[in-house]
Amino acid sequence: MKVGIGLNMLAQEGRPDAAVLHEHMALGDLAEPLGFDSIFALEHHFTGYAMSPAPLNLLSYYAARTSRIQLGTAVIVVPWHDPIRIAEQIALLDIISGGRCLFGFGRGAARTEYEGFRIPMDEARPRFKEGMEIVQRALSQESFEYNGEFFKIPRTSIRPSPISHPERRFYGSANSPESAKLIASLGMGQLIVMHNEWAKAAHEVYDFHKYAVEAGHTPRAPIILTNVSCAESRDEAADRAVTWLGKKWDSVDNHYRFSDGGLSSVKGYEAYSKIGRTYAKMNDMGYRSKMTDTYVRIQIVGTPADCIEQIAELRTLTGMHHLACEFGYGGLPHHEAEVNMRLFADKVLPVLQNDAKFAAEPDIITSTPEYKEAGVFVPA
Repeated sequence: MKVGIGLNMLAQEGRPDAAVLHEHMALGDLAEPLGFDSIFALEHHFTGYAMSPAPLNLLSYYAARTSRIQLGTAVIVVPWHDPIRIAEQIALLDIISGGRCLFGFGRGAARTEYEGFRIPMDEARPRFKEGMEIVQRALSQESFEYNGEFFKIPRTSIRPSPISHPERRFYGSANSPESAKLIASLGMGQLIVMHNEWAKAAHEVYDFHKYAVEAGHTPRAPIILTNVSCAESRDEAADRAVTWLGKKWDSVDNHYRFSDGGLSSVKGYEAYSKIGRTYAKMNDMGYRSKMTDTYVRIQIVGTPADCIEQIAELRTLTGMHHLACEFGYGGLPHHEAEVNMRLFADKVLPVLQNDAKFAAEPDIITSTPEYKEAGVFVPA
């Protein structure tokens, strides 16, 4: 089983952005020496929610500083970019890294970011579809052309051309059945940000695999991105998670503005109406505490033995074979994030990478447990 880290660089009041950025980059520098298999970079803009506006640039930095680990995006938000530029940057990173990259894509859910890029949000899904088709053609064909609603591209080529086939390592993040069907139809794998009960994630994987088969593609094991709080005692792990994942609520709604319910009227985002109702209740401290506890329960939290057991259960339910862990979240002080990461690397990582029960890639999910919708949604 592969295990990586995710870098989520939340701005901190009273501290220079550069200081926060350097601390998270230091965690990234620890990934290969500590034995992790990958580093994942996010994409966000404007609010400091995650100060990673150029994930491919950031991964180029790590490509030069590492020799073994994979480099992943979680995610590139396609509608905000010219797809030709995405393809060119992927091809260049593929060469620089020696073909060590994985690429996650999404369409984004923050009106702040769509407004900043002057892109109508109700065009997100069709722009995503056209953009992905162009990127796939650009990386897989010597020359290509495209005639769509948003992009009309004369016959052209991407130079330099990639050295591997990065388009075969594409993953998509989806939060609605319609988006899942679109991603599956494009032959992409599934990237899940763990924001609801694991049983629901199992249903999402089952449905995604069904969509992939219907579209004529062979399903792949999903990549899952989650938060981790690993400590010598359960109480310490739980206290850290409740405190710092709890602080994540403020940063999420400040960035996404879910609580005003505005997304429910945006074409292609109707599925977010329930999320808006959840966030609208966050001023009620009792409700907020309940939802924080629920969110903590669906992350990886506990002693090293607890973490191994939880990851084994999540793997059984979802068939994942690659887990990306965030160790610094919600403004958690850097030294605590490093202690968290080092303990996990020392006691948990070797088991996940070497124990026989984690060795083989899991079977395709063919049945799923019952679940009750928890209503939690905290994006990457």
